[in-house]
Amino acid sequence: MTIEKCTLGGGCFWCLDPLFRRVKGVESVFCGYANGTVVDPTYEQVCTGSTGHAEVVQITYDSKIVSFEKLLEVFFSVHNPTTLNRQGADVGTQYRSAILFQNEGQERGANAVIEGLTQNMTSENLIVTEVAPLDIFYKAEVYHQGYFLNNPENGYCQMVVEPKLSKFLDSYSDLIT
Repeated sequence: MTIEKCTLGGGCFWCLDPLFRRVKGVESVFCGYANGTVVDPTYEQVCTGSTGHAEVVQITYDSKIVSFEKLLEVFFSVHNPTTLNRQGADVGTQYRSAILFQNEGQERGANAVIEGLTQNMTSENLIVTEVAPLDIFYKAEVYHQGYFLNNPENGYCQMVVEPKLSKFLDSYSDLIT
């Protein structure tokens, strides 16, 4: 067992959380806030866009079962990495696309995956995903953890999260636990 962590921002963390919880080899997923200027921020503070934090998920995984690159493949397939500080109706720096690496291997892996994806893209539709070192991660409030699993009837979950989860389940049946 080789346990590693990665931190990814792809818009609202409620969208990424249920996907990665279902990936074989993922030990845990925590919603949180990363790389901002306010110590131990609240959801309300981060939502203003003034703290500099990104909404992220921090994934603990066994790299002998699922690779960092495979996690990035899923990540890029379920959000739009070509829109700056925006995912659908969620707008602001807190919703930026981000790979916050924890070591040089993750940095190289992230850059290689992005380079591979951009080979077939047009210049007006390039990936704007931030690739930066993880400075700090704060777990989000308890009610955000597993939000979709606990609130599937919520309108946002039905309209935004559920379609992403369905797309993931259809595309990655080989990865699902």
